[in-house]
Amino acid sequence: DNAYTTEKFDTDKIVPTVEVEKNNYLLELWHGPTSAFKDMALQLLPQFISTSLKKLGDKDELVILVATSGDTGKAALDGFKNVDQTKILVFYPQEGVSKIQRLQMLTQQGDNVSVFAVKGNFDDAQSAVKVMFNDAELKEKLAKNNQQFSSANSMNIGRLLPQVVYYVYTYAQLVKGNEITIGESINVSVPTGNFGNILAAYYAKKIGVPINQLICASNTNNVLTDFFTTGEYNRKRPFYLTTSPSMDILVSSNLERLIYHLSGDDAKQTKEWMDALLVDGQYQISSTMLAELAEFYGAFATEKEVEETITSVFKEEAYAIDPHTAVAKSVAIKYQEEKGSPLKMVVISTASPYKFPRTVVEAITGRVSEADDFTLVHQLEALTGIALPQAVKELTDLPILHTQVVEVTEMQQAVESILHL
Repeated sequence: DNAYTTEKFDTDKIVPTVEVEKNNYLLELWHGPTSAFKDMALQLLPQFISTSLKKLGDKDELVILVATSGDTGKAALDGFKNVDQTKILVFYPQEGVSKIQRLQMLTQQGDNVSVFAVKGNFDDAQSAVKVMFNDAELKEKLAKNNQQFSSANSMNIGRLLPQVVYYVYTYAQLVKGNEITIGESINVSVPTGNFGNILAAYYAKKIGVPINQLICASNTNNVLTDFFTTGEYNRKRPFYLTTSPSMDILVSSNLERLIYHLSGDDAKQTKEWMDALLVDGQYQISSTMLAELAEFYGAFATEKEVEETITSVFKEEAYAIDPHTAVAKSVAIKYQEEKGSPLKMVVISTASPYKFPRTVVEAITGRVSEADDFTLVHQLEALTGIALPQAVKELTDLPILHTQVVEVTEMQQAVESILHL
């Protein structure tokens, strides 16, 4: 009741399923306060945490440490702002997010929030956060200060649980709307970076939702596509900054959970592979495990294909999609053409087109624009008729509250300074 209200979400359906062409649907996960799918988990996670602290009688302050590739940061900041017994510290790649994403974080209000730009990419920031989580000496310092770390990234199982729910709910809504019959299988195409959203779909399938194919859609950073094809995970490759920045990731944290399940829940073997990834930059699973990955289909969309997909969906369906959704839609089309599957397809739409106005407007109009992002936001509204979200509308009037920029090597020092350790 606290998390999913019409004060926070602009539709009482919370996550509407929209048919954009016959037998092809979009699950709109961006109707929350920050216009991105992370709201689905990060409006509920603070409720989980505050309830747990009360039930446990835990007096420690929880320090939520976050690395973000774009959307998690703002959604976590919004969810945890001024929540009792918490502080939240967010690190984002200085050059790796859209202008709208950056401003959403830099203007974040709240007595318990801190935001840092990192001179590096998301993988750098995420790796440094993981090091801090595993630093015994740092944990000891926190304990003496009556503090402990927690995470709002999808390494926290509290992030994944709410994401499982919307796959169940969506299937139920399709049944309710007579789009499918109970027991009829569907395919889902998920834009994938850190592997949390598609892992939630995997868990939904395991508990009984009739999902046939889990389509893992990547952008040009196609490390997962290669993994599902060969069984080798190899992060030693160029890192591309794309128009779908939340997927610009070469180390997909949640894949570790899938690997653990495929190995027969063998923690020792899983750790060996993860250590190999850390030290050697790669690992190879067995042919038996690779065969078990048949329920996944991996493919990627180039930047040109993303642009073409945004253009064609708007031209043919009068519907605007953001670049992450376009990745998933493009790969869904590839799957349907390759496999000839007659099953209904649900494409996971993870962000409002207003989060990435330049990419969307330029694709729709077919020309490069010299205008700034906020002029483009209004152009997008005029082109599409989609109401401009309040979260984006208010950005131009909000003051910049966070200006700190750090090297990757300075992240822990910044944390210790904020927490007075």
